[in-house]
Amino acid sequence: MRWFYDITRPEQSLAVKLVNVNWMLVVLVTSIACVGFAMLYSAANGSWQPWAERQLLRYAVAALLMLAVAVVDIRLWLRAAYTFYALTFLLLIAVQVRGAIGMGAQRWIDLGLIQLQPSEFMKIALIMALARYFNSLTPEEVGQPTKLIVPALLVLVPALLVLKQPDLGTAMMLALGGAAMFFLAGVRWWKFALVLSGAAAAGPIAWRFLRDYQKNRIYTFLDPESDPLGAGYHSLQSKIAIGSGGTFGKGFLEGTQSHLNFLPERQTDFIFTMLAEEFGLAGGLGLLALYSLVFVYGYAIAFRSRSHFGKLLAFGITTNIFLYVFINTAMVIGLIPVVGVPLPLISYGGTSMLTVMFGFGLLMSVYVHRDTRIGRHGDVEH
Repeated sequence: MRWFYDITRPEQSLAVKLVNVNWMLVVLVTSIACVGFAMLYSAANGSWQPWAERQLLRYAVAALLMLAVAVVDIRLWLRAAYTFYALTFLLLIAVQVRGAIGMGAQRWIDLGLIQLQPSEFMKIALIMALARYFNSLTPEEVGQPTKLIVPALLVLVPALLVLKQPDLGTAMMLALGGAAMFFLAGVRWWKFALVLSGAAAAGPIAWRFLRDYQKNRIYTFLDPESDPLGAGYHSLQSKIAIGSGGTFGKGFLEGTQSHLNFLPERQTDFIFTMLAEEFGLAGGLGLLALYSLVFVYGYAIAFRSRSHFGKLLAFGITTNIFLYVFINTAMVIGLIPVVGVPLPLISYGGTSMLTVMFGFGLLMSVYVHRDTRIGRHGDVEH
C-alpha cells in the first residue's frame, strides 16, 4: 500500500487525493464559518432569515467547490492562470460598461439569481497569474527591471479599474497583494522603496481623483469627531460598540448598539464589531486566534511545497486572506479609514464566500501536490 500515499504521482486517484487533503485546515475553515453563521443569526435579531440561512447554503456549495479545486492537478491551475486572469479582467471591463449600481458604486454584474462582483475574483486571478509569471523566471531574471514591467501592469491596470468603480478597499488589496507577490518572488527592497517614493510624489495628483466621500473618510479618520453624524458615524459607533463589550461581552443576541440599529452594516463590513460587543475582548481574540492558525497552516504549506509555483501560490493566497482580516479589523477599531473589505467567512456575501473558498481550494491543492516538482514551463521535473 506504499503507493497509496505517494503524492509525487500526478496520476494518483481521486480517493488518494481526498485522503491527502489537509482536513485539519478544513476543520479550521468550517469553525470560522460557523462563527459567521452565528453572528448573522444574531444580526437578524435571532432569525435565520435573511442572512444566516443563505450564508449556510452558500458555504455548503463553496465547500464542495473547495474540495473539487483541491484535488485538481496543480499543473492544470498553472496552465489556467492566464486564462482565468483574462476572463476576470474582461468581467471588470463589463462592469464598467453595464455593471449594476448599488450604494453609489458600480461593482456588480446582475446574473438574475446572483450578483457577481468580478473584483473579488481578481484577487485570486492576480495571485495565480503572478505565480505563473514568476515561476517562469530564473532568479537572475527577477532582478532585471525590464522583466517586472509585465507583472506590474498585471497589478496596476485592474487596480485602477476597481478604483474607478469606486472601490478603494479592493483596489488597495490588489495593490498590496501584488506587492507581496513581488517580494516573495525575490524582488529587491530598493525597488519597493523606489516605487513608494514615486507613489508619495504622485499623492497630490491622486488626491484630485478621489471621490468626495473617499476624501471625507480620510478626513474623518484623522479627526473622527469632526462629523459624528455624517462621515464619522460608522467609525464612532463601531468604537462605542467594541468598547461597551468589555472583556467578555454583553452576551449572544444582547448587543445594544447592533440590535438597536446604531451600528451600520452589521452583517457585512462591521460584523466583527458586533462579535466584539456580544463576546467582548475574549471573543474577538478567539476569532483572531482561529485566523492565526489558518495563516500558520497556509504558510507551512507554502514552505513544504517543492515547486516554486506552489510556494508562490500558497504564500499569495495566505497573504490575501491575511489582508482581508487585517484591513477589516483595523478598519472597525479605527486604525485605518473605513473601506469596504469583508471579514472572510464571517461577513455576508456570496461572491466573497466563493472567492475565499476557491482560494482555500488552491491552497489545499498545493498541499495535496506538495511533492510534485514543476518546471518553469509547467512540466513535471523528476
